[in-house]
Amino acid sequence: MDAFFSILSLPLLIIALCIAFFAGVIKGIVGFAMPMILLSGISTFADPELALAALILPTLVTNAMQALRYGLSDVWRTMKRFKVFLSVGALMLFGAAQLVPVLPTNLLLLVIGLAVTCFALWQLSGRAPEPGKWSQNKILDVGIGAFAGLIGGLSGIWGPPTVAYLTAIGTPKKQQMLAQGVIYGLGAILLMLGHWKSGVFNSATFPLSLSLLPPAVLGMWLGAQISDRFDQATFRKVTLLVLILGGLNLLRRGLFG
Repeated sequence: MDAFFSILSLPLLIIALCIAFFAGVIKGIVGFAMPMILLSGISTFADPELALAALILPTLVTNAMQALRYGLSDVWRTMKRFKVFLSVGALMLFGAAQLVPVLPTNLLLLVIGLAVTCFALWQLSGRAPEPGKWSQNKILDVGIGAFAGLIGGLSGIWGPPTVAYLTAIGTPKKQQMLAQGVIYGLGAILLMLGHWKSGVFNSATFPLSLSLLPPAVLGMWLGAQISDRFDQATFRKVTLLVLILGGLNLLRRGLFG
């Protein structure tokens, strides 16, 4: 218990647990956004490096749950289809993760806040690519994979470009949920290894990340139950509005401290 309180006080730990539950609910409904919500929420009262470390285990486990829900054969087919995207993204993610300890805190907040806010505004604006507008090819896999890996390594958020790409190439709903689970799950493994090497994820931050796992998993289970019965489009808009507020708050902290 002392390990928790040396990092966060009890009231702040309770708030972090609630944020993890909320992030799990959203992920259960739309298949993504857990890292964005955890980072945006926890960074409002803690160092962004701590928020980045905290999201690692919940992100890893919930994405494994999301991917394995469809069976190993489908996971393997998805890995083969997106092998270029995954390979390039993995290299960029692992390399970018090593930059986090040397980057100024304000710059890290700005990177995270800008990524979250721009993605949410883009989705709400109606300018995001329509389903099936693009065709998957190696050039797009390399370019978007590299960008997703770079942002993912710096901020723990590689969902926005991945979701946009999967939507733009017309990935069916079931396969998109599976692909997100596979891509984010493999990314989460690399993120954990990269930040264990960088020192962000360590014996001091591990207990906090582990404590967020149960509410995140419970939230994801609840979100999955809601998903089939709720107006997902409306709920997604509310989610994006929450992300905009979180992203703007991170930008405020990055600019003004």
